[in-house]
This record gives sequence, C-alpha cells and structure tokens, in this order.
Amino acid sequence: MALTLARTRPRAPAARRLPGHGLFAGALALAAALRVLVMLGYDTAQLYWYDSFTYLDTAVHMRPQAAFHPAGYSWFLWVLRPFRSVELIAGVQHVMGLGIGVMIYALLRRRSLPGWGATLAAVPVLFDPAFVRLEHAVLSDLQVIFLIMAALLVLMWRNDPSGGLWPGLPSGRAAAVAGLLLALAGLTRTAAVPLLALAAGWLVLRRAPWRRVAALVLAGTLPLVAYAGWYAQHHGRFALSGSDGVALWARTMTFADCSIIQPPPAEAPLCPNGTVLDAASEYVWDPAASLNRLPGDRFAHNDLARSFAVRAIAAQPLDYLREVVRDTSLAFTWQPVAHPKRVSPSTTFPKGSWPLPEQHALIAEVRAEYDPGIRGMSSAEPAASVLAAYTYPWALHGTVFGVLLLAGALGSAGRRRAALLPWAMAAFLLVAPVAALDFDHRYVLPAIPLACVSAALAVAGVRRRRYRAGEKERTTVPV
Repeated sequence: MALTLARTRPRAPAARRLPGHGLFAGALALAAALRVLVMLGYDTAQLYWYDSFTYLDTAVHMRPQAAFHPAGYSWFLWVLRPFRSVELIAGVQHVMGLGIGVMIYALLRRRSLPGWGATLAAVPVLFDPAFVRLEHAVLSDLQVIFLIMAALLVLMWRNDPSGGLWPGLPSGRAAAVAGLLLALAGLTRTAAVPLLALAAGWLVLRRAPWRRVAALVLAGTLPLVAYAGWYAQHHGRFALSGSDGVALWARTMTFADCSIIQPPPAEAPLCPNGTVLDAASEYVWDPAASLNRLPGDRFAHNDLARSFAVRAIAAQPLDYLREVVRDTSLAFTWQPVAHPKRVSPSTTFPKGSWPLPEQHALIAEVRAEYDPGIRGMSSAEPAASVLAAYTYPWALHGTVFGVLLLAGALGSAGRRRAALLPWAMAAFLLVAPVAALDFDHRYVLPAIPLACVSAALAVAGVRRRRYRAGEKERTTVPV
C-alpha cells in the first residue's frame, strides 16, 4: 500500500527561479549593431513598385485602395508623414524588429523558459537578414508581425497557475486589447483577419468565461466592420479589399480544367487560354492571362473571378490541394528555390543599386506629397562590404523552420498545451497565402517567430511534465 504525500511547496516567482538576462542583452546589442550597419550600408529605404508607393499614396490621401493593401500600414505612414522621410520609416521599423525579439524573449521567460532557450527562439527575428531587410523596406509585413506578436504576448502573458478563478487566461481587458491588435493586423494584411477566430477558439478550448471571449471578438470585429463601411463609401462594396477573387482565380490557373469545371457562359472567358506561367501569382499581372484580356481593369471583374475560382476548387479539390501542398513545401527546402523564377530568394545583404521605374506618375506624386528625397536605393561603403560578408545559413531559414513547426505541432496536442495558439497562428499564416494566391518567401516570414515560440513552449512543456512525473515518484512512499 502506498500513500501519496501532497507537498504544497510554493513556486518561486519566475524572476527568482530563472537566471538573468545577460545573454539576451548581448544578443540584442549585436542585433542593434547589425541594424545600424544596415542604415549605414544603404543610402535610403527600399521602395518597391507598386506596393510601397500605393501605401505612401494612401497615407497622403487617406482613402482605402480599391484592390490590394488595406490602409492599416498607411495609417502608420501617416503618423510619420510630418517628418517627410522614408529613411525615418526604416529606422522606426528597425526598432520594431528589435521589439519583436524582446516580445518573444519576454513571453518565453514569463513561461519559465531559461534565458538561453528564450534567446535562441528570438535569434531568427534578430539576425536573419530576411527580417532585417524587411524592416528596411516600405512594406506592411513588419507591422503585421509586430502586431500579431503583441497580441500573442497579451493573450499568453498571464501564467500564474494558482491565482484567480481562471488561471493562465487573459483578463477581459487583456482579451479586448488582443482583439484590437489582431484587428489592426488584419487591417494591415487581410490574411491576418482569421487569426481573430483562432484566438477566440483558443479561449473557448481553455474554457474561458464567455465575457472574455466576447471582449476579444467585439474589440476585434468592430474595427473591421468600421473599415468595411469606410471602404463601401469609396468603392460601393462592404469589404476590406477588392482583390480576393482575382487572387483566388490566379491560384486556380495552375490546375483548372474547364472540361471538368464546366463554367457558365459568363465565366467561360476566365478559363485557361494556353498561357503557361511558372507561378500562380504571375497570372494576376501577365497581360496574356485570360482575366487580363477582358475589357476594363482586372479588379473590376473581382466577383466574377471569385465565382469561377470557387467553382474550380469545388470541381477539382484534390488538384487544388496538391498545388497548395507543393507550393507550401517550398518554405522548407535546404537550398532556396526561386518562386516565381524572376525572384532571387536569399538571406544575404546584396550590394548594388536599385533604380525606381520613373515612368510611373505615382512615383512623382508621392515624391511631391510625402518625401521629396525619394529615390532608388544604393549600397554605401564601407558598411555595405561588411554586410556582404555576413552569412546566415538558408537551412536555418527553411529546413529548421519546418522542424520548429513539427515540434510545435507535437507540443500542441490536448486542449491546455501552451504551444497550441502560436502554432495554429504560424500554420495558418504559412498556408493561407498559398491557398489564397501563391507561395512567396516574403509571406513565410510572419509565421517564423510564431513557430519559434510554439516550438520553445512545446519543448519546455515536455521538460516540465517529466519534472512533475519525477516529483510525483519521489513523493510516493510506502506505509
């Protein structure tokens, strides 16, 4: 016969149980030095046609774009507009990149990870050139990552298993803040909108009080509804953007067979017309693609394109799934794969110059209205040569990312696994852009920090369960 002795040894606060922050402080200092080198190594921020200029144009005129790009990032640019400097935008974004690393570290330390483990999880965000170059560009992706990570931090910050009626769950106020942050992320990139549902589902699985779930949902939904109303005032359609149908139509062009789909006469002109491109996203822009041969602007046919795409996916679900799986797998390769082939993926800091296509009138307009110093970017010595010598193995960016996702998935089994929410968000952000349009190495980046957090929490959970099992064995004595 055995009697289990229950020992109520109070847990020490995390700050006293865990070692100090010296390792992370050193890593953060090195990451900051890397960003200073980038600011010195390039003479201005990276501007992309046409994304950067539509963001800047929206910031000047404060109206929602009809097609791609909701206005969330442009609001950030509007705040910085009085300084009339795209270089300042890059500088602020570099600070935000460091902030993402700090949030990863703080969350994992809060969840009782040792300093070295939490620091290791922040390494990709702090040192992967793909992230640093994203910070140096006038693009919305960095803001999306920052907002999602902030929402995750707020949702998972409470970690006192002995305090409160609902231990480990966010308060109603925290849930509302997280919902607002996720709404802002969705208004920056529409691919982030469903993360609100994932967060609400996570609270339900954790048996959170209904008021906290409602606080999250309401705080997240109201800004989206308000923006959709603003969009409707300008474009006559209650939506966040006007390109979802065109994007999904392009996704189907790699497998659509109209002899199987049998579309109605109105949609038949959207069938593949013999134009073969190497990536689904290329069909959006190629003049020879069937959609672009219709009269008028491509986005004027958004509803028709969506109807065709849904019909194609329903008729050929396995072909659609095959394309999504094949393209998603490009994120895990040992060596980089160009997709589309005109894009050269790399985790390096290139040297050279990148002129702007000055023939586009929008560039001159933005230069006059936002920053007169807007110009093409060039590398600057001697910092450019130092950056060119900096190496970051692609395997850490690709294959190891797959390992992290797998670890997070294994650690997400069960309702109360801490890794579940960040893993679900990472998996969604990886697959959703591919399912909605195409794979892009840039679109993978928002999933990487979440995968790092989920894998770290999964490993810590395994160690914690083993420790508790050992404690239970030691407290069981014969009588």
